[in-house]
Amino acid sequence: MVTSKNTAKQIEKLREDLRKHEYLYYVLDEPQISDIKFDRMMEELQQLESAHPELITPDSPTQRVGGAPRKGVETRQHSPAMMSLDNTYSTEDLEEFDRRVRELSGRNRVDYVAEHKFDGLSISLVYENGVLTRGVTRGDGTTGEDVTPNVRTIRSVPLRVDAAELKKLHLPMNFEVRGEIIMPLRGFEELNQMQDEQDGKRFANPRSAAAGSVRVLDSEITRTRRLDFFAYLLLAGGRVPTRLHSESLESLRKLHFRISPDWRLCHSLDEVKKFIDSWEGKREKLPYEIDGIVIKVNEIGMQQELGFTSKAPRWAVAYKYPARQETTVVNDVKFQVGRTGTLTPVAMLEPVQVGGVIVARSTLHNMDEIERLGLRIGDTVIVERAGDVIPHVMKVVKEGNPRREIIVPDRCPECGSKIHKDPEEVAYRCVNASCPAKRRESLLHFAGRHAMNIDGLGEKIVDQLVDKGLVKDFADLYELKLEDVAALDRMGEKSAQNLLDEIKASKNKSLARLIYALGMRFVGERTGQLLADHFASLPKLAKATEAKLVEVSEVGPKVAHSIADFFSEPANQKVIKRLEDEGLKMTGNRQAPEDTRFAEMSFVFTGALSRRSREEAGVEVMRHGGKVSSSVSKLTSFVVVGSDPGSKHDKARSLGVTILTEDDFEKLLAGKLQISSDTSHSAKGSSKSKRNGRAKQNSNEPREPKSPQSRKSPQRSMF
Repeated sequence: MVTSKNTAKQIEKLREDLRKHEYLYYVLDEPQISDIKFDRMMEELQQLESAHPELITPDSPTQRVGGAPRKGVETRQHSPAMMSLDNTYSTEDLEEFDRRVRELSGRNRVDYVAEHKFDGLSISLVYENGVLTRGVTRGDGTTGEDVTPNVRTIRSVPLRVDAAELKKLHLPMNFEVRGEIIMPLRGFEELNQMQDEQDGKRFANPRSAAAGSVRVLDSEITRTRRLDFFAYLLLAGGRVPTRLHSESLESLRKLHFRISPDWRLCHSLDEVKKFIDSWEGKREKLPYEIDGIVIKVNEIGMQQELGFTSKAPRWAVAYKYPARQETTVVNDVKFQVGRTGTLTPVAMLEPVQVGGVIVARSTLHNMDEIERLGLRIGDTVIVERAGDVIPHVMKVVKEGNPRREIIVPDRCPECGSKIHKDPEEVAYRCVNASCPAKRRESLLHFAGRHAMNIDGLGEKIVDQLVDKGLVKDFADLYELKLEDVAALDRMGEKSAQNLLDEIKASKNKSLARLIYALGMRFVGERTGQLLADHFASLPKLAKATEAKLVEVSEVGPKVAHSIADFFSEPANQKVIKRLEDEGLKMTGNRQAPEDTRFAEMSFVFTGALSRRSREEAGVEVMRHGGKVSSSVSKLTSFVVVGSDPGSKHDKARSLGVTILTEDDFEKLLAGKLQISSDTSHSAKGSSKSKRNGRAKQNSNEPREPKSPQSRKSPQRSMF
């Protein structure tokens, strides 16, 4: 397609206008046009770029939209390292910091810059030729996670920086900006409200919400969250390119990065103290969380002269505000049922203002926490908000008179079913799969791709079916009428019929899928298959004792107890009988593997895998005729190591068992990693053969992942 010069100019003009209005709205908070007009301009640009895809550029405002979910997380090394700050909690600590700075620098007078200490996620943004190319989390300071697709969705992060402005500031086209990704309080409240509506897990505070939103694999999720970015450091070639830190902040502002609007240049420690005091009372009025003030030496030359300790810069410190606490009375304790059936005790408090917020309730987490506190109804307690939006009970300061013991109900507050507790666990649970508190989550799991695979039965449809009372348990799905489904929002008769056809087709799914779909705790896909292979009948499984259940491979006492608990619940027995009456497959035969490439080989997985769950990885092994074990021995063929591996990794090394990285395992599945003959041994083969066994790729032995301790720290570091 031939593109006219006028079209190209029109597209570039729209981009310039949209960048301008993004800056005015998201950085300066000074919008000049309505949201509707902005949306129309964006829509016009999207239409033009769709008609002329050859003109789409990575820095176009349209490219902020979330893309397809990533399959895994890549890591990147920071250069220089991103270091943390030492914390101070008193004016005496500040005076000691100032004394050390003056003593080490030989100066009697030092200028400092005081800035808000944002409570979020530290991030490094790398720009090449003025265009954002990489966004990496702080991680361990040396290595972080590459979250570039997610960072690109944040409106206050420039996708491109004006070349003329860089030239005017005598800055190169390649540079790095470090700062903090935060979730404003309004966005945090809206997110938790949405989580409540969807029966999802609430986020404890804006910091954890921001971190979770940035690190998800699906950038579309990040795009829907109201995240913001504040820059605090500019680097070029690994160094600060200005003489003063205050000049660096001004350069960032001129490059259209959002910086703390309330930073101050202080010519003495007394001015720093006044700045800290002034914001302790005013911080409640900010639209975002700060938990202190960062104080930095302003002169970059002096920063370099002062250098670093092994953990932090000597030229900067964070003053943390004291926790916000008040005393109040516990009037009652209620028990809430979460989406997984877990009962959580919640203290109903005499309303009290804590840090500018009226607090009337606080989670007590579990009964162990209640016993640790020695808490009873009627007691006077200290409630704290230490940078967290959700308050928590710190301790009992006065016993009530009268005082009532906190007792866990023996029946579920939502459905009346018997409450269950594993002696080895803290939590009390409702195991009724049809409990109203967990109904939505149970139905979504039942319909999931790895369970009954009912295409079209997603969140919005499930919400409507539950809200309208059409579905109360799994069996109700198979009794739905066409007219009822067609009456749902965004559902016509054809779509309704397609959904009913999918539900009907699910009746023929395997016994293993049905066992997994029931949603028993600790029963994943692989365990579902093992149970189906062993019992070959759901009625037989339902009647099995814990002693019989532990005879199944990989089923230990904890899993056996959970399964027995589930089938002991009358409500679950009733639903299973109805499923059988509806014609679902209650029997099955042992599933034959697709091939025997892993025949007589055993795999152990340890650590977190990024591309698939350990359960899913185990299913892949079994598909190819292999076995999965939960423990490492001399007879283990491979130990697959993810991030943060446990003792199994150490045991594999001590026994000489072949260790595979997650990448190695994926290549093995794809047939790109060759297995030498001495590794493909029988389970009864010699331990010597196993210790000598190796997996090979292009004649090179796969490398074992390096531990964090094995990495060399860079000589130069920068906060």
